[in-house]
Amino acid sequence: MSNVTKLGRRSLLVGSVGLSGLMLGVTIRGRRLFPEAYAAPPGPADLKPNLYVSIERSGHVTIVAHRSEMGTGIRTALPMVLADELEADWQRVSVVQAPGDAKYGDQNTDGSRSTRQFYQPMRLAGATARQMLESAAATEWGVAANECKAENHQVVHIPSGRRVDFGALVDTAAKLPVPPESALRLKQPQERRYIGTGVPIVDLHDILMGKAQYGIDTVVPGMKHASIERCPVYGGRALSFDAGAAMSVPGVEQVLQIAPSPISSGFLPLGGIAVIARNSWAAQQGRQRLKVEWDFGPNASYDSASYRNALRDTARSPGHAVRSEGDAPAALAASSHRIEAEYYVPHLAHAPMEPLAAVARVADGKCEVWTATQNPQAARTTVAQVLKLDEQAVTINVTLLGGGFGRKSKPDYVAEAAILAQRTGAPVKVTWTREDELQHSYYHAVCAQRLEAALDDRGHPVAWLHRTVFPSIQSTFQTGVTFGSAGELQQGVTDMPYAIPNIRCENGPAAAHVRIGWYRSVYNIPHAFAVGSFADELAHAARRDPLEYLHELIGPDRVIDLKASGVDYPNYGASTELYPIDTKRLRGVLELVGHQSGWGKPLPPRHGRGVAVHRSFLTYVAVIAEVAVGADGQVSVPRVDMAVDCGLCVHPERARAQFEGAAVMGLGNTLYSAITFRNGRSEQSNFTDYTVARIDAAPEVHVHLVPSEAPPGGVGEPGVPPVSAAICNAIFAATGKRIRALPVDPASLRASG
Repeated sequence: MSNVTKLGRRSLLVGSVGLSGLMLGVTIRGRRLFPEAYAAPPGPADLKPNLYVSIERSGHVTIVAHRSEMGTGIRTALPMVLADELEADWQRVSVVQAPGDAKYGDQNTDGSRSTRQFYQPMRLAGATARQMLESAAATEWGVAANECKAENHQVVHIPSGRRVDFGALVDTAAKLPVPPESALRLKQPQERRYIGTGVPIVDLHDILMGKAQYGIDTVVPGMKHASIERCPVYGGRALSFDAGAAMSVPGVEQVLQIAPSPISSGFLPLGGIAVIARNSWAAQQGRQRLKVEWDFGPNASYDSASYRNALRDTARSPGHAVRSEGDAPAALAASSHRIEAEYYVPHLAHAPMEPLAAVARVADGKCEVWTATQNPQAARTTVAQVLKLDEQAVTINVTLLGGGFGRKSKPDYVAEAAILAQRTGAPVKVTWTREDELQHSYYHAVCAQRLEAALDDRGHPVAWLHRTVFPSIQSTFQTGVTFGSAGELQQGVTDMPYAIPNIRCENGPAAAHVRIGWYRSVYNIPHAFAVGSFADELAHAARRDPLEYLHELIGPDRVIDLKASGVDYPNYGASTELYPIDTKRLRGVLELVGHQSGWGKPLPPRHGRGVAVHRSFLTYVAVIAEVAVGADGQVSVPRVDMAVDCGLCVHPERARAQFEGAAVMGLGNTLYSAITFRNGRSEQSNFTDYTVARIDAAPEVHVHLVPSEAPPGGVGEPGVPPVSAAICNAIFAATGKRIRALPVDPASLRASG
């Protein structure tokens, strides 16, 4: 098993050679051969280079993981790709974690983009190093390069069988020209050694032995601890505070005020009163004794119930059209068979098992940070901003993450630690409590939706109207934003894949009263719930089997060209040529899950199966859930089947794990979890009142991966969206009662009599 070490700044290259496409530089630092790969993932053309691989004279290979590891296995999967193309022996490979630096390109580990963006650059980097080693062997032996082939950490002269270890070729390889991308020979699928296999994750041993170091584990010499009291209402500020009682707690050393940031200031801290102490217990006890007078600001009247009603009323009125084909309003008006339904999804909080934590040290005009972050470059930029330093003076060391789900890509907590370290002159560790996480989060957006359809004599829809209303994530970064962006609306609204002649999708305005942030699968959660549930409602209105009806809704195999219809469709930042909306693949997962789940087999009373299908993050997922509803209305989910077409799957074992986790998270979103507000404050404070799925609620999950050579799609997020609709459709099958608002209210499902 390969091991993990930290990449020091001294390991970085200073030289590079410019080429078109992938650019590689070679230099020797001591005993190392360093090819440096300049990848250009989707985004601005001025992205900085990424350092991927080095080879020592001993033959040891070091591969850089520039994305954050939070259970997805990405710190293993991307190095696997490079090692495969290099023909490296995995037992002689180490993986190092990169710090936050623009030279690595996009390091924000969210959006299910890591493999999609860096699969090809990693292949190219590995192939380049391999061909340089093959050329070095040819040079030393005086033979043709095409007679030499890398095999398991050696180069073999095919005619003679002569072999040489990679390490013995480093010096010669370093003097050779770097082959251009056009000259590279990439492996064929049948030549792969690691891609598509279950290589153990590089962190496995340390995790199993309790030695893995997460952000919350960080300790540095002289470190102080901070606990911060923040205004319970978003946008509020402290008018005054009395620190006397806090300072009387043994171990408390200082009480400092952090200035509040304006509303819509993105990743900047909320502000508050920080208690600095010699240990975390004293800091928390001192915080509890603070006396603070607050100005609660403009969101003090925020109330979930009234806001829900306002969103519902907005969804009942025409909104801004974001997709229009045919004339849906006219077809609806003329229909004698019209179906209508309204859906609601509440705020959600990420609630990772590891709360937010960061350690910062500021000295000599520089800042060094240790933290669990999904977004190290944003952390670096934010720290530089609040400390008024150049980014080059800020170092972000990335640890393992004990869960993230999107919350740890927002580095406000990192900035808090940096501010306090600068002001105290000592290293400071800021640790959020569970209450902090649930009451001061970047929440998943609440969403109200209205759907209408007109059915023909066969029960097939001839018109489809979908209105969605939600506060936009952009409101967290810019004041006055009330409509969703194209990237938010592509998540289950504008990309609706059903074959319907008249389609209209609309978005209504909604003002934000809390910080809104991306949460695992983002707006696909409410939209897939509504669209997947409504499709089931149409099936039952047509008196059809829901699985068969979904096949008809998907229609003939085709590629849906939304841009040709005038839809602003970002396609998750990917090329529509490489990643089209392909209904054949959607139908494929639906057929597979129906076959594997035992759809149609008899079930006991008050048991039911439900089905839903959804494409998100360029991956196709179909889910069939089986539920059991007790006489008291309590819902259990014995089994979930998930069919997944994610294109080429680099690490199937970790992919299955991600979809198993998605099933559990989707179950929690459906049956338990909700954040509500009264007087601007979250009414939930810990797992006692913000319920997530416990281990005894976890279903038996069967993940069925579709073999594919299509470009890799997302894995971390696409499993969540269709779960809620599948469960709620199964509840209807078991009880005849529709669920249109989450979480499910057991009282509505109690058996009568």
